[in-house]
Amino acid sequence: MEKAVGKWRKIIHVDMDAFYASVEQRDFPELKGKPLVVGGSPEGRGGVVATASYEARAYGIRSAMSSKKAQQLCPYAIFVYPRFSAYKEVSRQIRAIFSRYTDLIEPLSLDEAYLDVTEDKLNIGSAITIAEEIKKAIKEELHLTASAGVSINKFVAKIASDMNKPDGLTFIGPSKVEQFMEKLPVEKFHGVGKVTAQRMKMQGIRKGSDLKKLSEERLTLLFGKSGKFFYNIVRGIDHRAVKPDREIKSISSEDTFSYDLDKGSELYDHLLRITQNAFKRVNQYQMFGRTITVKVKFADFKQITRSASYDYAITDENEAILLARTLVENADFEGKSVRLLGVGFSNFHEPKMRSRIEGRQPTLF
Repeated sequence: MEKAVGKWRKIIHVDMDAFYASVEQRDFPELKGKPLVVGGSPEGRGGVVATASYEARAYGIRSAMSSKKAQQLCPYAIFVYPRFSAYKEVSRQIRAIFSRYTDLIEPLSLDEAYLDVTEDKLNIGSAITIAEEIKKAIKEELHLTASAGVSINKFVAKIASDMNKPDGLTFIGPSKVEQFMEKLPVEKFHGVGKVTAQRMKMQGIRKGSDLKKLSEERLTLLFGKSGKFFYNIVRGIDHRAVKPDREIKSISSEDTFSYDLDKGSELYDHLLRITQNAFKRVNQYQMFGRTITVKVKFADFKQITRSASYDYAITDENEAILLARTLVENADFEGKSVRLLGVGFSNFHEPKMRSRIEGRQPTLF
């Protein structure tokens, strides 16, 4: 496990609770306690869910779900259009609270960020105390709640912040990290999607302890470059530093297949899933790009990429799926089978952007 200047790093991951929905319920008291859906359109006529209140989540409504599906799950749900100008302003206020304690702040989206408080401005010394004070300030000053995870690296802190939502605080200390990772189900590993989790389970890997039994070489063979990351993280090793003012330049998803695929229906089934995963992340960050890129790695490890750019932002999942499929269909495979497939979005900050929501895109806090 990594140490910083002779001691453990002190990392906090702060994640606002149902952020957009909570801001709406705060600003419009008549929405409090109601199943609220932010995004999509009233009565489920198209679009996707940006976020949902905890009252709506009780019905199974989740981010990136179609609003039609959300309306089916809860016919009484209240749909509101996002007010990104309001969320952006609250994000600035949250950032100001963070800045009281450290300048090492790495935003991931409007509603979450990493903080490195190894050396904090107020010489408090305790990351747990700082997390408590941040949560208290957010509640008292902004009338919102946040959950926080505290640990020695970014990976564990992020997982910890999700353990006791809403309004939770979870600390996983240096002596507990490896034990925690060993007990963690693989589907709880940040970055492990349903397909990768299923592939792991087919290999008998169900918990961190199962991962720990495999060599780095074996994990790399099974999961590509992610194998090395899995090997390290299950041992509590995460060397990634908190990077202030991080700018997201692309959002993507990819998968290495357990066996090589020919160009055909099965490949397009995987392309559909991978595009949906990438678009889910795009929707999570509310950063819609005007460029879509498909990456194809063949069985002989040769790789090609195909991209297309537009004068508007790609804000519709079905359109993204169609564009990705068109790129693959037009690519020359030369009779080769496919080992890896990826889909990514970029060009987020262009002036001509078409969006269903306010006609513009938010920036990170």
